[in-house]
Amino acid sequence: MENRKYPALVMDRDALTENVRILTEDCGRQGIEIAGIIKGAGGWVEATKAIVEGGATIIGSSRLEQLARCREAGIEVPLMMIRVPMLSELPELIRVADIALVSERATLDAIERQASLQDKEFKVILMADLGDLREGWWDKDEMLQTALYVEEELAHVTLAGIGTNLGCYGSVMPTEDKMQELADLAAKIEINIGRELEYVSGGASSSLLAVYRGYMPEKINMLRIGAVSLIGDLEDVRVCYDLEEIDRLGRPFTLQAQVVEVKDKPTHPVGTLGVDAFGKKGVYEDRGIRRRALIAIGRADYGDIADLVPTRKGIEIIGASGDHTILDVEAVKDHIEVGDILTFNLRYSALLYLSSSENVKKYVK
Repeated sequence: MENRKYPALVMDRDALTENVRILTEDCGRQGIEIAGIIKGAGGWVEATKAIVEGGATIIGSSRLEQLARCREAGIEVPLMMIRVPMLSELPELIRVADIALVSERATLDAIERQASLQDKEFKVILMADLGDLREGWWDKDEMLQTALYVEEELAHVTLAGIGTNLGCYGSVMPTEDKMQELADLAAKIEINIGRELEYVSGGASSSLLAVYRGYMPEKINMLRIGAVSLIGDLEDVRVCYDLEEIDRLGRPFTLQAQVVEVKDKPTHPVGTLGVDAFGKKGVYEDRGIRRRALIAIGRADYGDIADLVPTRKGIEIIGASGDHTILDVEAVKDHIEVGDILTFNLRYSALLYLSSSENVKKYVK
């Protein structure tokens, strides 16, 4: 192993490529292509290359700076902005990306003006709100009229398709009726504009439920996949989406953190209790004196301790401050020493934070 600095986020490049390959093949059998979403990996270029090698035909992110790094690295597939763009960032959007998800007519007009200035054709996917209540047109008649407006009035903006988002805010599942509603809306728009849409984007990782349960309409031909390919078969994905099929996926990312203290200490704080570093009043169980270890990483880097999963049996995460994480190592107390490197599997939120933390070094396995 190279002389690493810690804490370290380690990517198994082959495992990530294989995850994407499995998903693209499964979806491809139903005529669905994958847009690989790189936000969860912090737009890491090496991760992006692995996702493209796995078969993703589009790369998407909600961060323009991540797409810009892809452009600079020579990533050749189309780049898609998956957060509704701000008017203030449109010059960079047109310069860097090829496609954007849009939900406002004012934004479409501004994209037209900026694309005209840059003499560039720019593709848009109009977003429909099917009940999750994040972005998208709620009034579908207004959306139909907007689609016709883009098709007939905007010279530099191409209506590439429509899409929806489910599960990210309102926890709405991609049920058969929701997927059919999107397909029916796409068909109406195609009648209005007199041609087929290039993309009908049926959502993100949660929409794999429709693929694996066999009710995805033929009209839907693109999914925006990030979380499942990045974290593989961790328990939270299986439970949330009830997808036994993703048990075939690996875990491409792990956290490695170094032990900086090992001591026997009480399990209940001693003194008058107030609030912790995050302004919360803790609840502590008195289990007597037990062996504890500190690792040099904290919630400022990964968020919630529930999103770290120790790979070593007997280690329990019992708390954290911004810069330290406290482990109960009583069950392995004779085998943990200062300087040891401990490894953790990650849930999606932890990967999202870790990949963007300047305190966390990145390595390819």
